[in-house]
Amino acid sequence: MSLRLKLQHPLAALGLVSASLLACAGASAQTVVSVVPMSSLDAVQQAGVLRICTPGDYKPFSFQKPDGTFEGIDVDLMGSLTASLGVKPEYIKTSWSNLMPDMTAGKCDMAVGGISVTTERQKKAFFSAPYMVNGKTPVARCADVAKYQTVADIDKPATRVIFNPGGSNERFARANFKQAQMRLNPENLTIFDEILANRADVFVTESAEAITQQKLKPGLCAINPDKPLQYGEMAYLLPRGDVPFKAYVDQWLHLARAGGDYQRVESQWLK
Repeated sequence: MSLRLKLQHPLAALGLVSASLLACAGASAQTVVSVVPMSSLDAVQQAGVLRICTPGDYKPFSFQKPDGTFEGIDVDLMGSLTASLGVKPEYIKTSWSNLMPDMTAGKCDMAVGGISVTTERQKKAFFSAPYMVNGKTPVARCADVAKYQTVADIDKPATRVIFNPGGSNERFARANFKQAQMRLNPENLTIFDEILANRADVFVTESAEAITQQKLKPGLCAINPDKPLQYGEMAYLLPRGDVPFKAYVDQWLHLARAGGDYQRVESQWLK
C-alpha cells in the first residue's frame, strides 16, 4: 500500500505509524490519517512576523500613541520575544470585547496588553506562564480614599462605580457591586478623567494601572495597591492546544526573568 502524506509537523509521523499498524493487522476499511496542524512556533518563523493583538488602551502594559505605534511593558517584552524568534512584531488593534473572538478567529498569533488570567478565557485559549501578580485595586479621588477601603465600603447606593466593557474589570464590578450606581464607560482611557471631574467615584482595575494613573493624573489615588481586593495574575493569551508555542513562550519568559531582562523592563514603567 502506498501513502503520500504531506507532513506539516513532526508529530504527523505518528499518523503514518498508525496507518502502517492498521495495514499489518489486515484492516480492509479505508484508513484516515490525521495530520497535526502546524504550530504557530513554526508558522511565525516561516512568515517572519508575529501577529500580536492588543487593545492598546491599558497603561503601563500596552498603549497606542497618536502616531499609531504602541508602547508599554508588554510592547517592550514583545520586542525581546520577536528578537528571539528572528521575526518582526505586527500589532493588531482590538478591544476587550473583541479580544477573544479575534484570538479564536486566528487574526493573531498571541494577545498582550495587561490580560488577566481567568478560567473563562482559559476555556477558549491557552495562557502563558504568568509574568505579574496584579490584583484588583480601587482608584478614586485622593480626598475620598478613606471612604472606599473595601468592597463593602464601595457597594453603597450613593457610590458611582465606573468600569470599561468586555474584560475582567467589568466582571469584577458586576459580581461585587449590587447596591452602588453602575456606569459602563465605552473606553478605558477616559474613565480617570470622569472620576477627576466628579462624574464618577470609583474605578476598580489592576494595581499596576492604578499606580500608573495616580502618577499621570494628580488628584487620583490608588487605594491600597499592595493589598488588592482580589488576587490576580497577568499572562499572554495563546492559541488553544498549541503546546509547542506555549512551551517556547514560557521558556523565553523564564530566561527573561532569570537573566534580569524582565525586571529591567518592568522597572522602567512602574518605578
